[in-house]
Amino acid sequence: MMIMEGEIKSFMVVWSTVLGCLCYCHAIDKLLLPKPTITRALSLIPVACLFMVLPLNLHSINLGATSSFFIAWLASFKVLLFAFGDGPLASSPPLPLSSFVLVACLPIKFQSLQESSSSQPKKARRSSVNHLTKLMLLLILFRVYKYQKYIHRNLLLFCYCLHIYFCLELMLVAVAAAVRAGTGMEMEPPFNEPHLATSLQDFWGRRWNLIVSNILRPTVYAPVKSATGRVLSRKWAVVTAVMATFVVSGVMHELVFYNIGRVRPSGEVLGFFVLHGACLGVEIGVKKWLKGRFWVPGFVSGPLAVCFVILTSFWLFFPPFLKNKADVKVCSEFLAFVETVKHHTLVSPNNITCPFF
Repeated sequence: MMIMEGEIKSFMVVWSTVLGCLCYCHAIDKLLLPKPTITRALSLIPVACLFMVLPLNLHSINLGATSSFFIAWLASFKVLLFAFGDGPLASSPPLPLSSFVLVACLPIKFQSLQESSSSQPKKARRSSVNHLTKLMLLLILFRVYKYQKYIHRNLLLFCYCLHIYFCLELMLVAVAAAVRAGTGMEMEPPFNEPHLATSLQDFWGRRWNLIVSNILRPTVYAPVKSATGRVLSRKWAVVTAVMATFVVSGVMHELVFYNIGRVRPSGEVLGFFVLHGACLGVEIGVKKWLKGRFWVPGFVSGPLAVCFVILTSFWLFFPPFLKNKADVKVCSEFLAFVETVKHHTLVSPNNITCPFF
């Protein structure tokens, strides 16, 4: 009980600190240093650094990992862009404080919807059916886990791939619905049916976790491409920028994984992203070299790319996640939350036995 109360208190302190820092950033822009200068950058970069480590004060997997994504990744990278007068926070005219805070921590998009009003209800119905289907499949996975001792390890890891995908999408969709209801703002779509990818480039650039892609593109890819383009050919500048983007993504995933299990990083997760960055660089280079002279049909290249992502995740991505029984802890925390809501009193995850693992 004391553990849960302490974790909730830490959660409130962490997010109160984030709110205070963002108020400071807003004041810097609106009142003190509205134009990009070295002084402005030096005033704001420490906030981004603080956001990187702030979620480490949380030990709950669900609260810690979620906060790490929204604070250590989205907010810190947006503040870095903001420090140099770029990114969604550096809008003109300046955002009001409430919008500034939301845009900093959430993947808010400002562009107006291009669909006509007549097409929106159809799209909403299609999305609702899609999300309901994924929720049902997620519930089925929980039933499957009861028989995991009879399931081959690789098949179980494939279930984990689906589990992570469904959980991330449903969580972000729920956050998007809450933001839309409370503010009228729209969030960026988190995924674009990654199983339909036609290549690694399509998977990582246009299908999988678009929120991360959209924040890494202006903070890492574009600056590295611009800088290396001055000394390298355009082809090699692109490949270098791709590798840098995947390295940064790997480092940030290592940070999130450390927040989940507090186990010393083994480098496997970083290796996963370095491997995919290298393979994606090769794919881009081969496409430019062939110049359309040879084309592999999407129904062949797509499944090969998705299978490659899944198989390499078995090898490098999941072992660190499972090393500290993170799957069991996630389940116990979720069931403790359900019991807390049911009985209107705090229930510690340490007192919960997860029946699925």
